[in-house]
Amino acid sequence: MKIPSINPERFLEDFNALAQIGATGDGGVNRPAFSEAHLAARKWFGERAAEAGLEVQVDGAGNHSAILRQPGASKSLLLGSHLDSVPNGGHFDGALGVVSALEVLRTIEETGLELPVNLEAIDFTDEESSLIQFMGSYALLGLLTPAILRSPHGGRAALLEGLSHAGLTEDGLLSSRRNPDTIAGYLELHIEQGPKLESAGMQIGIVTGIVGISSFRISFYGRADHSGTTPMEARADAGLGASSFVIASREIVMNQFPDCVANVGNMEFRPGVFNVVPKQVDVSLEIRSMDCERLNALKSALMDQAQHDAEQFDLDLEVLTLGGSEPASMSSRAQTAIRSSAEALGLRHMSISSGAGHDAQLLSRITSTGMIFVPSIGGVSHSPVEFTEWEDCVNGAKVLLGAALHLVEQE
Repeated sequence: MKIPSINPERFLEDFNALAQIGATGDGGVNRPAFSEAHLAARKWFGERAAEAGLEVQVDGAGNHSAILRQPGASKSLLLGSHLDSVPNGGHFDGALGVVSALEVLRTIEETGLELPVNLEAIDFTDEESSLIQFMGSYALLGLLTPAILRSPHGGRAALLEGLSHAGLTEDGLLSSRRNPDTIAGYLELHIEQGPKLESAGMQIGIVTGIVGISSFRISFYGRADHSGTTPMEARADAGLGASSFVIASREIVMNQFPDCVANVGNMEFRPGVFNVVPKQVDVSLEIRSMDCERLNALKSALMDQAQHDAEQFDLDLEVLTLGGSEPASMSSRAQTAIRSSAEALGLRHMSISSGAGHDAQLLSRITSTGMIFVPSIGGVSHSPVEFTEWEDCVNGAKVLLGAALHLVEQE
């Protein structure tokens, strides 16, 4: 099958237009899930798809899809990523995958190619896990439960407010499962978010696997006292236990688990004022590893440390598991399709693992899944200064198109 060529000018025009939605003025965007900017970006995506004559659908989890139907096809090959961002993030993360997927569908529609499967460009809900970790892909797999909704990653009140703002319901989230037999595969183009491709002088990364992630809220409970009249040795200071744990967690990872990472992204002190000894400190902890056994071992080591620090400072401890995902391997079938596409284009490529989480790791449970990485300048991401040369973005979109056609040929 001859591989058609995307329209680079239209691709760039769309990418730049999207980058203006939620723009922060310093090169980045601020589009947390269900914010006004996020909903505006999704509206833009639907309008662009409809203008191209594509079918537009939104499921009960808010996943937005543009679909190129094929006569008699019962399966769909999914291409996509996400339009939400971290607070004050960059405008390449996620957005590149959605805009390139849309460009692939338009290109194939314009060439009149008849395929054995439908093509679907999908924008997953809350990939950045502002509210529920990988909300859209978890819902698509039918893995959301009432228990998860009661204790979501971003807090129950924020979830309810976000759903209301987006016109969604909890029942919709719980009923958005898609039959895996209707999915022919999933491909995602993404910036690397790390320095490996740039350092190696490579244009394309063929992702072999994605890290597993576990998230926790660890709460240390002490006693509120007057900060001026309570002797230092008489305090049950929740801040001491939490701070000791944060320092120790770094040492544990670096000395015992150098192949893993841990991050404390937030510490919330209560009541949080100058003149009261902290009664409670909530620590937001995330750990990552490419190996499931190592991830579990790290979890055990950190939970033991938290218990030790609580006892040392005469505190109570509560650990709430907020969600997670297991390490995932990308399918050999998808990797072969990506490699064949890159080689046909004469692009330098290498195999690479992903230290960041992606919807692809969830989709890999039910279908042939692959990821294409393009270089990130300086390895910077989740920042307004994240940047990928436009030539590399175009290369990635071309590889995505070729890989999609390689995959559908096997149907």
